[in-house]
Amino acid sequence: MKKLKQIIQEVKTLVAQNKPAELNAMLWQLICYPPKMPLRLQQEQLLTEAETFNVTVPDPYFTHKPLQVNGFKWGKGSNRVLISHGWGSKAMDFDGLITTLKEDPRLQIIAFDAPANGSSEGDLSNLLLFANAVKAVIAATGKPDIAIGHSFGTMANVAALCELGIKPKLLISIAPFILLQENFIRSMSAAGVPAEAQQAFLDDFKLRYGIYPSTYAMQNLYKFDDTLNHWLAYDEHDAMLPDAYLQAFLKEHPSIRTKNFRNAGHERIIKSADVIRDVVEQVSGVI
Repeated sequence: MKKLKQIIQEVKTLVAQNKPAELNAMLWQLICYPPKMPLRLQQEQLLTEAETFNVTVPDPYFTHKPLQVNGFKWGKGSNRVLISHGWGSKAMDFDGLITTLKEDPRLQIIAFDAPANGSSEGDLSNLLLFANAVKAVIAATGKPDIAIGHSFGTMANVAALCELGIKPKLLISIAPFILLQENFIRSMSAAGVPAEAQQAFLDDFKLRYGIYPSTYAMQNLYKFDDTLNHWLAYDEHDAMLPDAYLQAFLKEHPSIRTKNFRNAGHERIIKSADVIRDVVEQVSGVI
């Protein structure tokens, strides 16, 4: 978190000094730097029980070299469960859920640290690196029967699974990202970036990638039909996920089953005993 605070302070300084070129360069840091938090003791203990593996993901955006992505497996069951964490998070942040799921001998639990997150290589990341990591992990471990994602990981799961043409038995989305560009704008606004500088960054994004980040919206990425067994957990008061964004998406996909965990929060929702209990129930129902 220290580096993120330094980035935010530098952004504010460049805004005050009216240095648009330097500000735009620093905004790439603000948007694409995922903060890293150390492992807690119980997470370290869970990690020692895992079978580790790694895959590589090309990074044409920041380092221009392949990045090592570290993965973890628990159990030998025939039903694969793939877990994708959110932005600035790591596989072990699902420690409560993993600890519970791995007790079921019918399951094999697969998780990973996305590029620039947790123990994996890289300093900056984006949705394409996340989604490509999901695809690389699937290529290495096999098609998942159940895919679970939190926050940014939900968008990565949807993008990867749809691109691969994989329809899991069950898709679980927890506090999902819906609109990427709006999240960028919220982050820049929170750092005091004026509207014209925000637009300059969005224009630079289009110059680099050929599209505006508004293209990366769940409405555009989601290609599943209404036969997918999709369960979604959320908190209507989630400060990171405006409920209006989620409800607009759900209106287009009424087959998605939902449950509102009020006051669970955005980051804390995956730690909620109620959420873990319900996720385990959903998983048990399809194996």
